[in-house]
Amino acid sequence: MYDALLIVSFGGPEKHEDVIPFLENVLRGRNVPRERMLEVAEHYYHFDGRSPINQQNRELIEKLRPALSIPVYWGNRNWHPLLADTVKQMRDDSIQHAIAFATSAFGSYSGCRQYLEDIDRARAAVEGAPLIHKIPPFADHPLFLEAMTDRVRDAVAQLPEARLLFTAHSVPVAMANASPYVGELQRAAAKVAANVDRDWTLVYQSRSGPPGQPWLEPDVCDFLRAHPADTILVPIGFLSDHMEVLYDLDTEARAVCHELHIQMVRAQTVEAHPAMLRMIVEMVDSEPAQCAADCCPAARRARISSQDVAQVSNR
Repeated sequence: MYDALLIVSFGGPEKHEDVIPFLENVLRGRNVPRERMLEVAEHYYHFDGRSPINQQNRELIEKLRPALSIPVYWGNRNWHPLLADTVKQMRDDSIQHAIAFATSAFGSYSGCRQYLEDIDRARAAVEGAPLIHKIPPFADHPLFLEAMTDRVRDAVAQLPEARLLFTAHSVPVAMANASPYVGELQRAAAKVAANVDRDWTLVYQSRSGPPGQPWLEPDVCDFLRAHPADTILVPIGFLSDHMEVLYDLDTEARAVCHELHIQMVRAQTVEAHPAMLRMIVEMVDSEPAQCAADCCPAARRARISSQDVAQVSNR
């Protein structure tokens, strides 16, 4: 039986002076040019240096607490509250066996396996750390799909004749081939689109890394230019309005639609939708399956910097 829930997330800066230290945390020990880091920093400065992810995690936790009989903790990979600090607090509070919910619905190295590694690293840094098991990705969970469907219905009401473009973070093809990422995205998009009786296309966003390395395509802006039509963008690959949603969709993709004289509505992310709250509570109460130790492995390649660049702007 679990005696705590741990929300594990990517983290994000909350003010202008946080941006560079946050990005340095993301890239520490990685071979990513500083020029690229400063380029991504401008995305955050466009919003006064504040990513919405931390506040949205706070809101999720506040809504979860009354529905659970166990305490809820929160730790991030790259910004405060840092995961190791949270694990230390859990130990000091005499937590023995926690269940971890990572804010990522789809299986990939950076969205699943790396969170397992983050948890292991944090526990290794804290003597007497509690045992922590991670909930697997939940892309096919009926309550996640219910929440996503509600968001899409709201968007369709604003632009009834528009097509659906589902978006997710692009990753290197080698990483995608080592995980269930693309298949899970396709199945989830198909179910949500069927629920609202719309045709759909899966596109990707936020591609980064060396030009010669293959990444998942098509890019959302390239697709819009090649196939101009009124569009509902559905960021199914994101649980909350990460910086990439605000900048890459609400800013860049919207500018492309304006340039093409087409209408665009962006569906809201699921965030703390009531169905998401029910899903998390049910998972905790039912003692769900744990992530396998060998799930979502990192793809072998000579350079890791492309993956790290992807994560720079992620969330």
